[in-house]
Amino acid sequence: MGKSFKLKRRTFLKGLGVACMLPYLEAMGDPFVSSTAGEAPKRLCFVYFPNGVGLPPEGSRSHNLWNWFPIGSGKNYKFTRTLSPLSPHREDISILGGLSHPKSRHLLGHLAGDTWLTGGDLRGSEYRNSISVDQVAAQKFSKHTRYPYLALSTDGGVGYKSRVSTLSFDHTGKPIPTEHRHRAIFERYFAPNGGGTTSARRKSLEQDQKIVDLILADSKQLQKRLGKNDQQKLDEYMTSLSSVEEQIQRNEKWLDIPMKSFDASDLNFNVSATVNPESYIRSSFDLMILGLQTDLTRVMTYMMAREDGLGLGENFPKLALGLKRGHHAISHDKSTNHWEEWGRYDQWLTKQFSYFVDKLKNTSDEYGPLIDNTLVLYGSACSSTHDAVNYPLVLAGGKNMGVKHGTYQQFNDKVPMSNLFVSMLNTIGIQTESFSDSTGKLETDILG
Repeated sequence: MGKSFKLKRRTFLKGLGVACMLPYLEAMGDPFVSSTAGEAPKRLCFVYFPNGVGLPPEGSRSHNLWNWFPIGSGKNYKFTRTLSPLSPHREDISILGGLSHPKSRHLLGHLAGDTWLTGGDLRGSEYRNSISVDQVAAQKFSKHTRYPYLALSTDGGVGYKSRVSTLSFDHTGKPIPTEHRHRAIFERYFAPNGGGTTSARRKSLEQDQKIVDLILADSKQLQKRLGKNDQQKLDEYMTSLSSVEEQIQRNEKWLDIPMKSFDASDLNFNVSATVNPESYIRSSFDLMILGLQTDLTRVMTYMMAREDGLGLGENFPKLALGLKRGHHAISHDKSTNHWEEWGRYDQWLTKQFSYFVDKLKNTSDEYGPLIDNTLVLYGSACSSTHDAVNYPLVLAGGKNMGVKHGTYQQFNDKVPMSNLFVSMLNTIGIQTESFSDSTGKLETDILG
């Protein structure tokens, strides 16, 4: 048998003396380059807003004007004012009602936000969440991209139990930190070679690896001298450190592979969530679009604001619409004349998501409009402030994956939301029969 042959992608490009990107060849043997080159990448995004939505009682004038869910069902549904910003995208979206996580239905509504993408069981005194669906996809897709996922929020970090500032949880159920400073995000992920030459970047990565190795060695010695509780804390730290080491190795593998060219001239980093929330949120979406267009990653989450009035998002209604109260305060108002106020803010949030859908439709890569190969879920973990049932959900995109949009479909409360995640995973090519507390696939023609 002859000796195996491995062709270096970078050398091959130089030898040809051309500027075009070559298709992947088996002889290149790079495990971090897609083995399905030539096929359109399948992508998954999740966008979240807190505190539920306005649901005026049926029969009232406000119901027909400001109810979050449409009037009617199927293909003949009618938008109220709340979701009307999505009217131009009617054939690219589906509205889903009735779904929720059974184990979260009797939790305090804000705590249910921690389980939106996990379906985890947080009913006991201990915090035992589980892996989020985006991380299941990230594990499968990570070998094809520079980064396994991109986790964004308006507040950054992880927050804390019942008031998280992230949608993503790892395989142990621990929250994954989010990023929120736009300029720093751009410089970290999109600046060529991390903002320096290839040789300088390689030297930096080698130094990072040495630091990690030293910490790992010291930690092994320290662990023998710690008590049980401290050992558990150190184990969590070591798990986090392992992910850092994995990304260092990933960066080394991708260092010699050119990033797709892109135009960042329209990006605006001079925005603040405390001054102009609309510009801030749209700038976040712009970064997500850029990440999809360059195939930086194929899995993204974005938490527009935190639950329970914490974080910067609480003041968005005041800053964006001139309202006198914050989002959480509005959602707790029990008077009959507050529906328009709540509806106007729900509508404002819808406008921001509509902006994202529009950008997905009007931004293309070599496979066509991004939206056709991207599946997006927008929604919240409550239908009203503390009622974790009947989650408001909008599914968008995925036409090239066989998704059929244009309807409003309602499900009964016996259907767990995790069934939707099973179908979404199957749609993006990750074959699975279960996720969390699912009972099977979601019975719908939308996802096949």
